[in-house]
Amino acid sequence: MYLEFFKLKELPFRLTPDSEFLYMSGAHSRAKAYMDYTVWNREGFVVITGEIGSGKTTLIQKLLSELDENVLVAKIFQTQLDEVELLQAVLVEFGLNPFNAKKVELIDMLNTYLLDNFLQLKQLVLIVDDAHNLSLKVLEEIRMLSGLETRKEKVLHVILVGQPSLNDTLDTPEMEQLQQRVRLRYHIKSLSESDTHDYIHHRLRIAGAEDPTKIFTPDTFPIIYKYTGGLPRLINTLCDTAMTCAFADNVYTVSINILNTAIDELQWLPYAKRVNKRRAEIAATGGSEMQGLLRDNNKSLGNISNQLGRLENVTPALSSLAGRIVHIEELLKRIAASLEADKPGMESIRAKHVREK
Repeated sequence: MYLEFFKLKELPFRLTPDSEFLYMSGAHSRAKAYMDYTVWNREGFVVITGEIGSGKTTLIQKLLSELDENVLVAKIFQTQLDEVELLQAVLVEFGLNPFNAKKVELIDMLNTYLLDNFLQLKQLVLIVDDAHNLSLKVLEEIRMLSGLETRKEKVLHVILVGQPSLNDTLDTPEMEQLQQRVRLRYHIKSLSESDTHDYIHHRLRIAGAEDPTKIFTPDTFPIIYKYTGGLPRLINTLCDTAMTCAFADNVYTVSINILNTAIDELQWLPYAKRVNKRRAEIAATGGSEMQGLLRDNNKSLGNISNQLGRLENVTPALSSLAGRIVHIEELLKRIAASLEADKPGMESIRAKHVREK
Protein backbone atom coordinates (compact mmCIF):
# COMPACT_ATOMS: atom_id res chain seq x y z
CA MET A 1 0.00 0.00 0.00
CA TYR A 2 1.94 2.99 1.28
CA LEU A 3 5.38 1.38 1.89
CA GLU A 4 7.13 2.98 -1.07
CA PHE A 5 5.24 6.24 -0.62
CA PHE A 6 6.59 6.70 2.95
CA LYS A 7 9.88 4.87 2.16
CA LEU A 8 9.28 2.08 4.69
CA LYS A 9 10.56 -1.50 4.72
CA GLU A 10 7.58 -2.93 6.63
CA LEU A 11 4.06 -1.91 7.59
CA PRO A 12 4.52 -0.20 10.96
CA PHE A 13 1.04 -0.65 12.37
CA ARG A 14 -0.01 -4.20 11.56
CA LEU A 15 -2.39 -5.78 14.07
CA THR A 16 -0.68 -9.18 14.12
CA PRO A 17 1.65 -9.67 17.13
CA ASP A 18 5.29 -9.07 16.21
CA SER A 19 7.85 -9.04 19.00
CA GLU A 20 10.27 -6.96 16.89
CA PHE A 21 7.84 -4.03 17.09
CA LEU A 22 7.13 -4.41 20.81
CA TYR A 23 7.39 -1.10 22.65
CA MET A 24 8.58 -1.76 26.18
CA SER A 25 6.67 0.75 28.29
CA GLY A 26 7.15 0.69 32.04
CA ALA A 27 4.15 -1.62 32.41
CA HIS A 28 5.30 -3.99 29.66
CA SER A 29 8.81 -4.09 31.10
CA ARG A 30 7.44 -5.03 34.52
CA ALA A 31 5.20 -7.76 33.09
CA LYS A 32 8.10 -9.15 31.04
CA ALA A 33 10.34 -9.16 34.12
CA TYR A 34 7.72 -11.16 36.02
CA MET A 35 7.53 -13.69 33.19
CA ASP A 36 11.33 -14.01 33.10
CA TYR A 37 11.47 -14.45 36.86
CA THR A 38 8.92 -17.26 36.72
CA VAL A 39 10.78 -19.12 33.97
CA TRP A 40 14.30 -18.83 35.31
CA ASN A 41 13.65 -19.01 39.05
CA ARG A 42 11.21 -21.95 39.01
CA GLU A 43 8.57 -19.92 40.83
CA GLY A 44 5.38 -21.74 39.83
CA PHE A 45 2.59 -19.35 38.84
CA VAL A 46 2.49 -15.86 37.39
CA VAL A 47 -0.70 -14.14 36.20
CA ILE A 48 -0.57 -11.25 33.71
CA THR A 49 -3.75 -9.36 32.78
CA GLY A 50 -4.54 -6.43 30.52
CA GLU A 51 -7.31 -4.91 28.45
CA ILE A 52 -8.05 -6.15 24.93
CA GLY A 53 -5.29 -4.88 22.64
CA SER A 54 -2.84 -3.95 25.39
CA GLY A 55 -0.04 -6.06 23.90
CA LYS A 56 -0.26 -9.25 26.00
CA THR A 57 0.20 -11.70 23.11
CA THR A 58 3.08 -9.66 21.65
CA LEU A 59 4.72 -9.82 25.08
CA ILE A 60 4.41 -13.62 25.03
CA GLN A 61 6.01 -13.69 21.57
CA LYS A 62 8.86 -11.57 22.92
CA LEU A 63 9.43 -13.98 25.79
CA LEU A 64 9.39 -17.01 23.47
CA SER A 65 11.89 -15.39 21.09
CA GLU A 66 14.43 -15.12 23.91
CA LEU A 67 14.26 -18.70 25.24
CA ASP A 68 16.94 -21.26 24.38
CA GLU A 69 16.82 -25.00 23.76
CA ASN A 70 16.97 -25.76 27.49
CA VAL A 71 13.48 -24.32 27.95
CA LEU A 72 10.60 -26.55 26.83
CA VAL A 73 7.39 -24.59 26.36
CA ALA A 74 3.77 -25.63 25.87
CA LYS A 75 1.86 -22.66 24.41
CA ILE A 76 -1.93 -22.81 24.64
CA PHE A 77 -3.74 -20.12 22.65
CA GLN A 78 -7.08 -21.94 22.20
CA THR A 79 -8.74 -21.97 25.60
CA GLN A 80 -12.27 -23.22 24.87
CA LEU A 81 -11.23 -26.62 26.24
CA ASP A 82 -12.33 -29.13 28.84
CA GLU A 83 -9.83 -30.85 31.18
CA VAL A 84 -9.05 -33.76 28.86
CA GLU A 85 -8.63 -31.47 25.84
CA LEU A 86 -6.30 -29.24 27.87
CA LEU A 87 -4.10 -32.20 28.82
CA GLN A 88 -4.05 -33.35 25.20
CA ALA A 89 -3.14 -29.85 23.99
CA VAL A 90 -0.27 -29.58 26.49
CA LEU A 91 1.10 -33.00 25.52
CA VAL A 92 0.89 -32.16 21.80
CA GLU A 93 2.83 -28.95 22.46
CA PHE A 94 5.50 -31.01 24.19
CA GLY A 95 5.69 -33.25 21.12
CA LEU A 96 3.77 -36.29 22.39
CA ASN A 97 0.81 -38.20 20.94
CA PRO A 98 -1.92 -38.13 23.62
CA PHE A 99 -4.94 -39.20 21.60
CA ASN A 100 -7.04 -42.27 22.39
CA ALA A 101 -5.78 -42.15 26.00
CA LYS A 102 -7.93 -41.81 29.09
CA LYS A 103 -7.52 -38.95 31.53
CA VAL A 104 -5.53 -40.98 34.04
CA GLU A 105 -3.20 -42.10 31.26
CA LEU A 106 -2.81 -38.51 30.04
CA ILE A 107 -1.84 -37.28 33.51
CA ASP A 108 0.64 -40.14 33.93
CA MET A 109 2.10 -39.46 30.47
CA LEU A 110 2.53 -35.76 31.24
CA ASN A 111 4.00 -36.28 34.72
CA THR A 112 6.50 -38.80 33.33
CA TYR A 113 7.51 -36.38 30.59
CA LEU A 114 7.92 -33.50 33.03
CA LEU A 115 9.99 -35.46 35.53
CA ASP A 116 12.22 -37.02 32.86
CA ASN A 117 13.05 -33.62 31.39
CA PHE A 118 13.41 -31.99 34.79
CA LEU A 119 16.10 -34.56 35.62
CA GLN A 120 17.83 -33.52 32.38
CA LEU A 121 17.93 -29.94 33.76
CA LYS A 122 15.30 -28.64 31.35
CA GLN A 123 13.05 -25.72 32.24
CA LEU A 124 9.39 -26.66 31.65
CA VAL A 125 6.89 -23.88 31.05
CA LEU A 126 3.16 -23.80 30.33
CA ILE A 127 1.93 -20.50 28.84
CA VAL A 128 -1.83 -20.00 28.46
CA ASP A 129 -3.03 -16.97 26.49
CA ASP A 130 -6.69 -15.86 26.73
CA ALA A 131 -6.78 -17.66 30.08
CA HIS A 132 -9.92 -15.69 31.02
CA ASN A 133 -11.87 -18.19 28.88
CA LEU A 134 -10.82 -21.18 30.99
CA SER A 135 -13.49 -22.85 33.11
CA LEU A 136 -13.04 -23.31 36.85
CA LYS A 137 -12.51 -27.02 36.35
CA VAL A 138 -9.75 -26.49 33.78
CA LEU A 139 -8.06 -23.92 36.04
CA GLU A 140 -8.19 -26.47 38.82
CA GLU A 141 -6.56 -29.02 36.49
CA ILE A 142 -3.74 -26.54 35.82
CA ARG A 143 -3.31 -26.05 39.55
CA MET A 144 -2.96 -29.79 39.99
CA LEU A 145 -0.33 -29.96 37.25
CA SER A 146 1.64 -27.16 38.89
CA GLY A 147 1.70 -29.17 42.13
CA LEU A 148 4.38 -31.48 40.73
CA GLU A 149 7.54 -30.50 42.59
CA THR A 150 10.74 -31.69 44.21
CA ARG A 151 11.77 -30.83 47.76
CA LYS A 152 13.11 -27.46 46.61
CA GLU A 153 11.68 -26.60 43.18
CA LYS A 154 8.58 -26.59 41.03
CA VAL A 155 8.81 -28.85 38.01
CA LEU A 156 6.30 -26.98 35.80
CA HIS A 157 6.09 -23.19 35.68
CA VAL A 158 2.79 -21.66 34.60
CA ILE A 159 2.12 -18.25 33.03
CA LEU A 160 -1.56 -17.33 32.71
CA VAL A 161 -2.29 -14.33 30.47
CA GLY A 162 -5.76 -12.89 29.98
CA GLN A 163 -8.23 -10.04 30.16
CA PRO A 164 -9.18 -8.42 33.51
CA SER A 165 -12.06 -10.89 33.98
CA LEU A 166 -9.38 -13.51 34.74
CA ASN A 167 -8.77 -11.67 38.01
CA ASP A 168 -12.48 -11.89 38.84
CA THR A 169 -12.38 -15.64 38.29
CA LEU A 170 -9.25 -16.13 40.38
CA ASP A 171 -10.76 -14.10 43.23
CA THR A 172 -13.74 -16.46 43.63
CA PRO A 173 -13.78 -18.70 46.73
CA GLU A 174 -13.53 -21.79 44.49
CA MET A 175 -10.11 -20.66 43.29
CA GLU A 176 -8.57 -20.12 46.74
CA GLN A 177 -6.09 -22.98 46.37
CA LEU A 178 -4.93 -21.66 43.00
CA GLN A 179 -4.65 -18.13 44.41
CA GLN A 180 -2.23 -19.43 47.03
CA ARG A 181 0.00 -20.84 44.28
CA VAL A 182 0.18 -17.54 42.35
CA ARG A 183 3.64 -16.10 43.03
CA LEU A 184 3.34 -12.91 40.96
CA ARG A 185 0.35 -11.06 39.56
CA TYR A 186 0.42 -7.94 37.38
CA HIS A 187 -2.00 -5.86 35.31
CA ILE A 188 -0.71 -4.10 32.16
CA LYS A 189 -2.13 -0.58 32.06
CA SER A 190 -2.78 1.42 28.90
CA LEU A 191 -0.02 3.66 27.57
CA SER A 192 0.20 7.22 28.82
CA GLU A 193 0.01 10.10 26.35
CA SER A 194 3.80 10.47 26.28
CA ASP A 195 4.18 6.70 25.83
CA THR A 196 1.69 6.85 22.95
CA HIS A 197 3.89 9.46 21.28
CA ASP A 198 7.02 7.32 21.78
CA TYR A 199 5.19 4.14 20.74
CA ILE A 200 4.28 5.58 17.32
CA HIS A 201 7.81 6.82 16.67
CA HIS A 202 9.22 3.46 17.83
CA ARG A 203 7.15 1.46 15.36
CA LEU A 204 7.89 3.83 12.50
CA ARG A 205 11.62 3.56 13.26
CA ILE A 206 11.51 -0.27 13.32
CA ALA A 207 9.59 -0.19 10.02
CA GLY A 208 12.45 1.72 8.41
CA ALA A 209 11.37 5.39 8.52
CA GLU A 210 14.36 7.69 7.99
CA ASP A 211 12.84 10.34 10.28
CA PRO A 212 9.82 9.02 12.24
CA THR A 213 9.11 12.50 13.64
CA LYS A 214 8.11 13.86 10.22
CA ILE A 215 5.24 11.47 9.38
CA PHE A 216 2.79 12.60 12.10
CA THR A 217 2.63 16.27 13.00
CA PRO A 218 3.12 17.00 16.75
CA ASP A 219 -0.46 18.23 17.21
CA THR A 220 -1.90 14.85 16.14
CA PHE A 221 -0.61 12.91 19.16
CA PRO A 222 -3.06 14.29 21.77
CA ILE A 223 -5.92 13.43 19.42
CA ILE A 224 -4.58 9.93 18.80
CA TYR A 225 -4.40 9.39 22.55
CA LYS A 226 -7.90 10.81 23.03
CA TYR A 227 -9.44 8.36 20.55
CA THR A 228 -7.41 5.27 21.45
CA GLY A 229 -7.08 5.54 25.22
CA GLY A 230 -3.45 4.47 24.88
CA LEU A 231 -4.29 0.91 23.80
CA PRO A 232 -1.65 -0.32 21.31
CA ARG A 233 -4.08 -2.18 19.06
CA LEU A 234 -6.33 0.87 18.70
CA ILE A 235 -3.29 3.09 18.10
CA ASN A 236 -2.22 0.73 15.31
CA THR A 237 -5.68 0.80 13.74
CA LEU A 238 -5.97 4.59 13.80
CA CYS A 239 -2.42 5.29 12.63
CA ASP A 240 -2.61 2.75 9.80
CA THR A 241 -5.91 4.25 8.62
CA ALA A 242 -4.48 7.77 8.84
CA MET A 243 -1.40 6.85 6.78
CA THR A 244 -3.65 5.17 4.21
CA CYS A 245 -5.71 8.39 3.97
CA ALA A 246 -2.51 10.45 3.56
CA PHE A 247 -1.34 8.08 0.81
CA ALA A 248 -4.71 8.36 -0.94
CA ASP A 249 -4.48 12.17 -0.81
CA ASN A 250 -0.83 12.09 -1.96
CA VAL A 251 0.28 13.81 1.26
CA TYR A 252 3.54 12.82 2.98
CA THR A 253 2.55 14.02 6.45
CA VAL A 254 -0.41 13.04 8.63
CA SER A 255 -1.94 16.31 9.81
CA ILE A 256 -4.94 16.92 12.06
CA ASN A 257 -7.20 17.13 8.99
CA ILE A 258 -5.98 13.76 7.69
CA LEU A 259 -6.31 12.26 11.16
CA ASN A 260 -9.89 13.54 11.50
CA THR A 261 -10.70 11.99 8.13
CA ALA A 262 -9.42 8.65 9.43
CA ILE A 263 -11.47 8.99 12.61
CA ASP A 264 -14.58 9.74 10.55
CA GLU A 265 -13.98 6.71 8.35
CA LEU A 266 -13.60 4.51 11.43
CA GLN A 267 -16.73 6.16 12.93
CA TRP A 268 -15.02 6.41 16.29
CA LEU A 269 -16.05 8.40 19.33
CA PRO A 270 -13.35 9.45 21.82
CA TYR A 271 -12.23 6.39 23.76
CA ALA A 272 -13.70 7.51 27.09
CA LYS A 273 -17.08 8.16 25.46
CA ARG A 274 -17.03 4.77 23.74
CA VAL A 275 -16.36 3.05 27.04
CA ASN A 276 -19.10 5.01 28.82
CA LYS A 277 -21.54 4.33 25.99
CA ARG A 278 -20.81 0.62 26.17
CA ARG A 279 -21.35 0.63 29.93
CA ALA A 280 -24.60 2.55 29.56
CA GLU A 281 -25.85 0.07 26.96
CA ILE A 282 -25.01 -2.84 29.23
CA ALA A 283 -26.77 -1.17 32.15
CA ALA A 284 -29.81 -0.29 30.01
CA THR A 285 -30.26 -3.88 28.91
CA GLY A 286 -29.79 -5.26 32.38
CA GLY A 287 -26.35 -6.50 31.40
CA SER A 288 -24.88 -5.91 34.84
CA GLU A 289 -27.56 -8.03 36.44
CA MET A 290 -27.11 -10.66 33.74
CA GLN A 291 -23.36 -10.70 34.27
CA GLY A 292 -23.96 -11.18 37.97
CA LEU A 293 -26.28 -14.07 37.23
CA LEU A 294 -23.73 -15.58 34.86
CA ARG A 295 -21.03 -15.31 37.51
CA ASP A 296 -23.32 -16.99 40.04
CA ASN A 297 -24.19 -19.68 37.51
CA ASN A 298 -20.53 -20.24 36.76
CA LYS A 299 -19.85 -20.67 40.46
CA SER A 300 -22.77 -23.09 40.77
CA LEU A 301 -21.60 -25.02 37.73
CA GLY A 302 -18.13 -25.14 39.21
CA ASN A 303 -19.52 -26.58 42.46
CA ILE A 304 -21.61 -29.11 40.53
CA SER A 305 -18.57 -30.04 38.48
CA ASN A 306 -16.53 -30.61 41.64
CA GLN A 307 -19.30 -32.76 43.11
CA LEU A 308 -19.49 -34.78 39.89
CA GLY A 309 -15.75 -35.22 40.07
CA ARG A 310 -16.12 -36.66 43.55
CA LEU A 311 -18.91 -38.95 42.36
CA GLU A 312 -16.64 -40.18 39.59
CA ASN A 313 -14.19 -41.27 42.27
CA VAL A 314 -16.95 -42.99 44.28
CA THR A 315 -18.44 -44.80 41.26
CA PRO A 316 -15.91 -47.69 41.19
CA ALA A 317 -16.49 -48.40 44.88
CA LEU A 318 -20.26 -48.36 44.38
CA SER A 319 -19.94 -50.73 41.42
CA SER A 320 -17.84 -53.11 43.51
CA LEU A 321 -20.38 -52.94 46.36
CA ALA A 322 -23.24 -53.62 43.95
CA GLY A 323 -21.39 -56.70 42.68
CA ARG A 324 -20.93 -57.99 46.22
CA ILE A 325 -24.62 -57.49 46.99
CA VAL A 326 -25.56 -59.50 43.91
CA HIS A 327 -23.17 -62.25 45.03
CA ILE A 328 -24.70 -62.29 48.52
CA GLU A 329 -28.20 -62.52 47.02
CA GLU A 330 -27.13 -65.54 44.97
CA LEU A 331 -25.68 -67.23 48.06
CA LEU A 332 -28.90 -66.62 50.01
CA LYS A 333 -30.94 -68.10 47.17
CA ARG A 334 -28.74 -71.18 47.14
CA ILE A 335 -29.08 -71.59 50.92
CA ALA A 336 -32.87 -71.22 50.68
CA ALA A 337 -33.02 -73.79 47.87
CA SER A 338 -30.85 -76.17 49.84
CA LEU A 339 -33.06 -75.83 52.89
CA GLU A 340 -36.15 -76.38 50.76
CA ALA A 341 -34.62 -79.54 49.28
CA ASP A 342 -33.78 -80.94 52.75
CA LYS A 343 -37.25 -80.15 54.14
CA PRO A 344 -38.75 -83.76 53.63
CA GLY A 345 -35.77 -85.31 55.40
CA MET A 346 -36.11 -82.88 58.27
CA GLU A 347 -39.84 -83.71 58.57
CA SER A 348 -39.18 -87.47 58.77
CA ILE A 349 -36.51 -86.94 61.40
CA ARG A 350 -38.92 -84.81 63.41
CA ALA A 351 -41.72 -87.47 63.13
CA LYS A 352 -39.36 -90.28 64.24
CA HIS A 353 -38.34 -88.22 67.20
CA VAL A 354 -42.01 -87.79 68.22
CA ARG A 355 -42.74 -91.59 67.97
CA GLU A 356 -39.75 -92.43 70.14
CA LYS A 357 -41.10 -90.18 72.83
